[in-house]
Amino acid sequence: NCVSCHRANRRGDGGRVPSLVGVETRLSVDQILQIIAHGRGFMPAQPALPVQQQRAVVDYLLGRSATTAQTVKPKASSHAAELVASRTRRSMSPYEFVGYERWKDPDGYPALKPPWGTLNAIDLNTGEYRWRIPLGNHVEIAKPGAPPTGTEQYGGPIVTAGGLVFIAATKDEKIRAFDKSTGDLLWEAPLPAAGYATPSTYMLGGRQYVVIAAGGGKIGSKSADAYVAFAVQQ
Repeated sequence: NCVSCHRANRRGDGGRVPSLVGVETRLSVDQILQIIAHGRGFMPAQPALPVQQQRAVVDYLLGRSATTAQTVKPKASSHAAELVASRTRRSMSPYEFVGYERWKDPDGYPALKPPWGTLNAIDLNTGEYRWRIPLGNHVEIAKPGAPPTGTEQYGGPIVTAGGLVFIAATKDEKIRAFDKSTGDLLWEAPLPAAGYATPSTYMLGGRQYVVIAAGGGKIGSKSADAYVAFAVQQ
């Protein structure tokens, strides 16, 4: 289960899958056991993994003969046990899944023509695109006057009753507002880190606000722990 993402050399992919080499300098035994039992980030929980196998994983990572920390034994269901068993059965196929790979050029950018991320409006009555625009920009390589490159995205948009589309989601650490009818960019603002989340909106004191969790951390972007709120001008 572990090698499909963390690789046989335990070094991950350099992005969303972290290296496990030297993990003992970053995490305690109890922290590793908690991650195995409950998951973290993109890593799924392993609720049906027996306690002995949890300890074996920790022993392997730390190069120890036996762990001394007390293990929190997760509750296992028959469905979860079958799921784990199905993942660990030996396959007769000569192929195996080793994780999701992104096709990149030598500089680390997607190896295909931009845009590398778009925001799309679809007419649900006809199934046709109303508009489709690049979302996000790699400013370090964007050419003057050229359309934005678009970036990989994590997080969705919200649409207000007034016809504004708010979305962050992009690697360039910005939140933007678009016209729902045309896709025109109306406003943008920098964030302390990428807002890989869907914004929320609320009313307070008769005024509307939009808030975004700017946590970053994915696809090589810096991490933060900020919530940023903006007031919508009447």
